[in-house]
Amino acid sequence: MSSPPPKRSQERSSDDAFFQCADLILPWLTPQELANVSLTCKTLHQIAHPITLHRSLDASRSFENLPIPFHNTLDQYPYAYFIYTASLFIPSSSSSSSLNRQFWGPNSSQSPGSSSSDAEMGCSHDSMTRPEGSWVSAVDESGCECERCEKVSEDNVIGCPCMELEGDEGTGIMSECGPSCGCRLECGNRLSQRGIRVKLKIVRNTIKGWGLYAAQWIQRGQFVCEYSGELLTTKEARRRQRIYDELASNGRFSSALLVVREHLPSGNACLRINIDATKVGNIARFINHSCDGGNLSTILVRSSGALVPRLCFFASKDIKEGEELTFSYGEIRVRPTGLKCFCGSSCCFGTLPSEHT
Repeated sequence: MSSPPPKRSQERSSDDAFFQCADLILPWLTPQELANVSLTCKTLHQIAHPITLHRSLDASRSFENLPIPFHNTLDQYPYAYFIYTASLFIPSSSSSSSLNRQFWGPNSSQSPGSSSSDAEMGCSHDSMTRPEGSWVSAVDESGCECERCEKVSEDNVIGCPCMELEGDEGTGIMSECGPSCGCRLECGNRLSQRGIRVKLKIVRNTIKGWGLYAAQWIQRGQFVCEYSGELLTTKEARRRQRIYDELASNGRFSSALLVVREHLPSGNACLRINIDATKVGNIARFINHSCDGGNLSTILVRSSGALVPRLCFFASKDIKEGEELTFSYGEIRVRPTGLKCFCGSSCCFGTLPSEHT
């Protein structure tokens, strides 16, 4: 008869199981839950600390090309909690509960299958970090067949059909090659599809709260990021706005619900896009308003075959390292006693733009 395993071996096995469970569960917790758990015992405090540090070092959960850290020297909040999505997201009817949590910890940067414990439980990086729903994708097979996309020249030489609608600050619209095109991601007509390629950081300000800042010099015309979040129907956008207005009137609350209207030359609205990054979004949700127009221009980017255009930010001027990134939320102010504006520009109106959603 074999002898039972030594007591020390049993204790070690029990400790390993405890740490494995903690590593899988704690990254799902909200900041308040994580803080409460860390107070229960010294071991959980030691596990929770690197999770908090990891979150403060990269808001993007490794979804972007570069880490985007939080910087806060003002209070005890090392980071802002929200659900991250790098692209437009259509929430499913059953996703309301799943949108409250997202795996955000040291293991969230691992590729699928890299963790043996995750594999045993049927978990992967995508299943743990992507909120439940669907992403906006192509709806038809239209696209160019170019191997190398070029603009139509002055000599009327045939160029890429995806580049017929050239974008600039005047039109606010540009077109890019899409998923059905013959060219690849390296194509020069896919500037906004390669993800964030400039260094950014999220900084806590005494008056404004969190804001997005340049962590390097950014050249005029360079792509910065797109505005990602939940793509809503107009009915749902209006329902949420009523809730957000009530929360804002009762305390310090600021939503990130953005309504974009694409107009015909006649001036009539032909397309309305409602993007809510209040709970689910990317780092663009931290870009503050400036009454002088800021240093970012907003461009609606249409990709061939895509369902809806994406709202993208490009540098409207050369931006210095350490400079805050801002843009204009709009010109209409239907609420004269609305939220105060703290942009600090010489032409500040005193209140943030607002309109009927």
